[in-house]
Amino acid sequence: MNNEEFQKQKIAYFSMEIALKNDIFTYAGGLGVLAGDTIRSSADLNIPLVAVSLISKKGYFKQEITEDGRQIEYPQEWDPSKYMKLLPETIEVKIKNEKVKVKAWLYEWRSLIGGVVPVLFLDTDVDGNSEENRAITHYLYGGDEKYRLKQEIVLGIGGVRMLEALGFRIKKYHMNEGHCALLALELLYKNGTDVDKVRESCIFTTHTPVEAAHDKFSYELISELLGEADLSLLKKYGGQDKFNMTLFALNMSNYVNGVAQKHREVVGGMFPGYTVHAITNGVHSYTWTCDSFKRIFNKYLPGWANEPDFLVRVDVIPEEEIWHAHQEAKKNLIDYVNNVTNINMDYNTFTMGFARRATGYKRATFLFSDPERLKKINRRYKMQLIFAGKAHPKDDSGKRIIAEIFDHIKKLKDEIKIVYLPNYDLDLALKFVSGVDVWLNTPLRPLEASGTSGMKAAHNGVINFSVLDGWWVEGCIENVTGWAIGPHPNENLSSWDTYIREKDDLYNKLEYVILPMFYNQRDAWIQMMKNSIGKIAYYFNSHRMMRRYVTEAYL
Repeated sequence: MNNEEFQKQKIAYFSMEIALKNDIFTYAGGLGVLAGDTIRSSADLNIPLVAVSLISKKGYFKQEITEDGRQIEYPQEWDPSKYMKLLPETIEVKIKNEKVKVKAWLYEWRSLIGGVVPVLFLDTDVDGNSEENRAITHYLYGGDEKYRLKQEIVLGIGGVRMLEALGFRIKKYHMNEGHCALLALELLYKNGTDVDKVRESCIFTTHTPVEAAHDKFSYELISELLGEADLSLLKKYGGQDKFNMTLFALNMSNYVNGVAQKHREVVGGMFPGYTVHAITNGVHSYTWTCDSFKRIFNKYLPGWANEPDFLVRVDVIPEEEIWHAHQEAKKNLIDYVNNVTNINMDYNTFTMGFARRATGYKRATFLFSDPERLKKINRRYKMQLIFAGKAHPKDDSGKRIIAEIFDHIKKLKDEIKIVYLPNYDLDLALKFVSGVDVWLNTPLRPLEASGTSGMKAAHNGVINFSVLDGWWVEGCIENVTGWAIGPHPNENLSSWDTYIREKDDLYNKLEYVILPMFYNQRDAWIQMMKNSIGKIAYYFNSHRMMRRYVTEAYL
């Protein structure tokens, strides 16, 4: 891409993680996958976007799980030179009174229909930097609080400087979560601390209602690492007690977005006084549709890949072709499971999947709330269960959740086939979301901002069974597009009453609605598969999401 083409890029999209390819380990989970889908759709739609992230040469981590469910982490070292080009430009950022050199790797995401989005991965592993500073961009979400702040200085401040050094003319800066909020500090200095001018150029998307996920740093640490920063300015816009990256991003942006309609309400409650919009997340349709469904969509709905709206016409596809496409995807998943685990799952048994980051509010163990009831249901209708997901290396409670699931696997092994697949990544995710019969999601409300895995499942005719939180509040039409677990968010119930309703729904719908339909009413089941595609996938895709960003936030 030449300099002239560089300068055409008007929107800078900053994200701590970006998932482009399975073996480019610059992602940890949903935030990075969403960023990757944002880039893919932007290329398809010829949106003038440039993305900025960190190179993370040692990745997030490779997960192994012992027989007793203990997670072990290994570095995922990879060689960026195999996938991208190191640019000659070098910029500097000042950290702890040291000048840290930063270079950038260029990856060009090319759409099958011609669009290109340049992605810049910032790298401090540069000659002239100390060993400590060379390591700043090694690990995604690694190290301690100081390491994290150093990374966020490089991403935000360094990212703005690198774009300038490369000749990009940026009209809007889109912050994908608060990790990159220091870009606004750099813009403040470039604009003579004119806050209104900075706001005009900044967009902020916040992704989590979980308080612990919002980065906050002591002003003592800020002073240590950003010695020249104007603390009065930071305190005015980032909080008096601690510097809150989310609050700073909110104050520096003229367009703030939640990632689902329900999430907009939650953000409004967390940060009252701010106008929060809602552009519900979506997924890249072509990326997240398995080969067997791509074939029938190409045959009956030509053009669907770049116009996912066409999926609304799914009823033209014969039922038997929908079923055969699903059976092919299911065989692909079951074969993989059996190769990895030797558990001998079969193709005809009802199979339910759950894959999330292993952390408390995702409630991965909710299905085992009443093991005796689960066993009773399984005696009537056989089921197979597949789990996956990583716990953050420092999240001991998340690691205990994995161990607890392994404990249930052992206790139920004589009755229900259950597996926990290690090292959940992009390739496994596509097998998973397309190969199960039902996609399960049981978050603690209202802590699921959006979620996107259920949208991916829907693209493959897989039916959702989920707590009404995040995107599912908008996507669920009971007994049409899937099933809800528990009460509607508008019902004002105590936490305990909500839990009881959720538990009852989980088991009752499994036993009396879902499993009987799967085994005894094939036509009704396939119609619900079609509804997943025609009433969910046609809308919950990143083409629709990016068109809305363009018209509501970028223009």
